[in-house]
Amino acid sequence: MSDHKDNRQDIAARIRELRDSAGETVEAAAAGLGIKPELLAAYESGETDVPISALYEIAGRFGVDLTDLMTGKSPNLQHYCVVRDGKGPEVERYPGYRFQSLAFGFANRRFEPLLVTLDPEKNPEIKLVTHPGQEFNLVLSGRIRVILGSSSVELAHGDSIYFDPTLPHGQLALDDVPASFLTIILHDKEPLC
Repeated sequence: MSDHKDNRQDIAARIRELRDSAGETVEAAAAGLGIKPELLAAYESGETDVPISALYEIAGRFGVDLTDLMTGKSPNLQHYCVVRDGKGPEVERYPGYRFQSLAFGFANRRFEPLLVTLDPEKNPEIKLVTHPGQEFNLVLSGRIRVILGSSSVELAHGDSIYFDPTLPHGQLALDDVPASFLTIILHDKEPLC
């Protein structure tokens, strides 16, 4: 079994356990999440990849941190969190789109910093998602195309974009070369200061 499939099955089991622990049926939990019961059942069985936006919604619905869903462990650091190169937990959202949590151990995060790696051989097309909050992307290597609603923006190393992720959006590596970018997702639109 591949790492991607193992990870997807682990996350599926955690979602199912959270729902069971809350005493909710698939139908009730799906209604609370604003999705169809069939989609939640597909997430819980591991047959469908769970987008980051859905992971946030599920974590919020059941009162856990995103790290709980990704790793099965609760974050507990209060003052600072160091993540060594390559040591953050990784999730392959779908083939060719892998993200690594850069603050997984810090409790009560207001935003989520993630290192995203795009593999153009495994992910030849953009998958659009939406989620609440705000999002920032900074290209670290390669070139990417960012789709935002009906707009398309190409970014190279050092370029960045800040946007409203309630617009359907997605990223794709260009030039048949892997690309990586830092994304920072603000959980809500409340100002930090």
